[in-house]
Amino acid sequence: MNLPCLAELMPRLQHPQVRDLAWALLSPPLLSDTPAPQRHPLAASRWLSRPGELADWLLWHDSQPSVLQAWLAQYSNRRLGLYYERLWQFALGQAPDVELVVANLAIRREGCTLGELDLILHDAEGVHHIELAVKFYLGLETGECRKHDRWLGPGSQDRLDIKLKRLCEHQLHLPASETAKAVLCELTCLEIDSALWLGGYLFQPWSTGCELPAGANPLHLGGRWLRHGEWLHSAAALAAAHWHPLPRQAWLAPAQLDDSQRWPDEDVARWLAQAGTGQARLLARLERGRDRRWVECERLFVVPDSWPS
Repeated sequence: MNLPCLAELMPRLQHPQVRDLAWALLSPPLLSDTPAPQRHPLAASRWLSRPGELADWLLWHDSQPSVLQAWLAQYSNRRLGLYYERLWQFALGQAPDVELVVANLAIRREGCTLGELDLILHDAEGVHHIELAVKFYLGLETGECRKHDRWLGPGSQDRLDIKLKRLCEHQLHLPASETAKAVLCELTCLEIDSALWLGGYLFQPWSTGCELPAGANPLHLGGRWLRHGEWLHSAAALAAAHWHPLPRQAWLAPAQLDDSQRWPDEDVARWLAQAGTGQARLLARLERGRDRRWVECERLFVVPDSWPS
């Protein structure tokens, strides 16, 4: 795909939500070989053949961030997956050569919701149903990590194999159901193709590394992970770097911070010393950029010692 280079564009974007928008559109998928078709939602847009236009569009929104902010403010649910979907919907509503027919279309039968279709798009290549997902998976230290069941979410409940199974066996098949057909025929008379788009990051063990999951995209974004006890054991080595906690809403685009936004190193150390239990925590290792701002150069999950149990 002929997209603008994310690494080259990010330093030019300052507003956090516009940076997240750029990340959603330009970051590579986790897998390049998937058990069901995978399609970039902008595959037939002029933005792919003329990536400079997409870069200019993002830069304009960075100069006028209130447009995106106002659009996002319409939605009160701040779950990260829904935020990711909203970013896509905003872009697809303005993308040339693409019509966003409907988003988040609930399919119901006799008062029960069978599922929801994330996107229905119409472009020069036809009508497309696309299921979006953004995931953060940690590979286990032991076992055959090429197997998808060895890649878990930071809360250890989500797994790559489970997500792919649900996408391929339920969500992507939903438009073929008689109930969904009755709803979709009111929107289009054309045949609908279903595909997925799976973004996110893959994290490998800090000390040992591991094999990537089968079908992993060679260009995937990633980081490392370790347990809280390992952090304490390696504190001296880790303390040589500047680390900054990332709240869940800041997990998409790489961090970029002013001095006033960066946590002092001693505050980070104190915060982590008290973080031995509870949820996994995501940190960014920061370095000074050419404009003297702090920029993310690595990601690290610190998980409880009991993880993944």
